[in-house]
Amino acid sequence: MDILFSLLGIMFILFGIAGSLLPIIPGPPLSWIGLLFLHMTTAVPNDNTFLIVTFIIAIAIFTLDYFIPAIGTKRFGGSRSGVIGTTIGLLIGLFSPIPGGIIIGPFVGAFIGEKYNNANTNTALKAAFGSFLGFVTGTLIKFIVAIVYMGYFIATFWEYKHLMI
Repeated sequence: MDILFSLLGIMFILFGIAGSLLPIIPGPPLSWIGLLFLHMTTAVPNDNTFLIVTFIIAIAIFTLDYFIPAIGTKRFGGSRSGVIGTTIGLLIGLFSPIPGGIIIGPFVGAFIGEKYNNANTNTALKAAFGSFLGFVTGTLIKFIVAIVYMGYFIATFWEYKHLMI
């Protein structure tokens, strides 16, 4: 059973890494499921505190990823209309059949929101660029968390591999 849990764990770790780079797929929570499978083996001591902390981090990063583009819009001089546009664009892009809709949606939403607020084109583009940078930042943070979880998985598996046979 330990081998099955280990294989499922590494599978979820890899899905988590892919999900950190691909929109919509919840990367950090999938990586956390990989850690959970590793801790379900009889070889690895169960550490509930570790699992709770890493779960909270995974959910926080996953949730924050939806707010970071709006924060980027605001940081780059966007108004409330730009932030609302970013959020609406993110939601539309999330369910859009257009490839890259989750990247394009917040950018276009911020731009339209700023134009609706009578901002000039330069201000609107600056706010839209902030939205894009927010998306890239969120993706980078998710990727780092997924890689850290993978590093922990590999180190722990390596330490207890002799007990899993």
